[in-house]
Amino acid sequence: MNDLVMIADLVLNRPLLVTPDKAEVILSVLAGRIGVNVPEASRFVGDDTQYDENGRPVLGDWGEKKRKPYSVTKEGVGIITITGSLVNRGAWIGAKSGLTSYEGIQHQLKSARDDAAVKSIILDIHSPGGEAVGAFETAAIVREVASKKKVVAVVNGMAASAAYAIPSGATEIVTTETGVSGSIGVVLLHADFSRKLDHDGITPTLIHAGAHKVDGNSLEPLTDAVKSDLQAEVDAFYETFLATVAKGRGGRLSVAAARKTEARTFIGKAAVDAGLADRVGSFESVLAELSRAGARNLVHERKTSMDTNEQPAADAPKGISKADHDTAVKTARAEGVKSERERFKAVMGSENYKGREKSAHHMLMNTDLSAEAIDGALAGLDVAQPAAVAPQGDRSKDAIGGLVTVGADGAKPEGTAASWDKSVERMNARVS
Repeated sequence: MNDLVMIADLVLNRPLLVTPDKAEVILSVLAGRIGVNVPEASRFVGDDTQYDENGRPVLGDWGEKKRKPYSVTKEGVGIITITGSLVNRGAWIGAKSGLTSYEGIQHQLKSARDDAAVKSIILDIHSPGGEAVGAFETAAIVREVASKKKVVAVVNGMAASAAYAIPSGATEIVTTETGVSGSIGVVLLHADFSRKLDHDGITPTLIHAGAHKVDGNSLEPLTDAVKSDLQAEVDAFYETFLATVAKGRGGRLSVAAARKTEARTFIGKAAVDAGLADRVGSFESVLAELSRAGARNLVHERKTSMDTNEQPAADAPKGISKADHDTAVKTARAEGVKSERERFKAVMGSENYKGREKSAHHMLMNTDLSAEAIDGALAGLDVAQPAAVAPQGDRSKDAIGGLVTVGADGAKPEGTAASWDKSVERMNARVS
């Protein structure tokens, strides 16, 4: 009986975003003819285990695996299931109550938004709707998350009333062929038990302060004045509903177009034609599409961060990642090797190189003189002379100071054989 009291408190005399048949079910539940239905969400896709950067499960204080409030596939697709009747408060995600709370949905959305492992999100929806309070705030969070990550809502059975308001802010709405979408309207249920109480010989008396304190109570008939006030409340929620849908759907479903539906529901392609959905598909097809996109992103991320972890190099300037630093260094080295090879080629191809090879090699290996400067220095050397006169300038003087020349008989000057061989060895290493 306590459960029925709680449900009655949630649904009676409150604006609801539910289908009319669901409202009838609620009333019949309160009348005691049936029990609460218990919808079950699929739990066969993805994994809700938390993993560290090395792919190991994160453990709690007692050695248990920590869990996420949603499942994530290995390709980075987060799956948030919205099923059953919707209520504003209470973390009843996955509970056997048949209820899903906006509070829980919002927590899942925010967590998925901030989860680096989640690249895209599927809203897997099968719900007739629920409370008006909290539905539009949840829709706003869907819009905010969709501005950062792709969010695809799948009408996987039914997305009606509040359960349509929520995904209206998604990047895209995909309906199954038999999916039911819409019911953009508001209903308020009032139950008058006064005649039953009178039949049972019960006469209730409400003692209250404030003229409107007991407006809409179920123990007496509804007056015209109270009914008018309740209608105004319903109308206000309806306008907010229309504005929420238009804000989320943009040019795909305006306020006027949403109002024109007159709270009707649409099945499959009819929902697409009416602007309530973007295309016909299935949960499996959407999952496959997002998984392929996620797999491509993972390959790209691994390629760019392989062996770097995107950490700054020890000698890299502040703000530059190790990967960017290493790429810049590699490029600079390649350009330096190319420039040095061109320098050697220019000197060795000069007419002044002939007969002055040893002097040329010394300048190439031990100075930073340009090819033109070395060629000029070589031009001032007499091949037949054992020594040379140094050109002007400190760098040229230093360079010429280490020159060796070939004697008239082609022999290496005494004491220079070892240094010559070493220079040749260094040159070969430098251009390899």
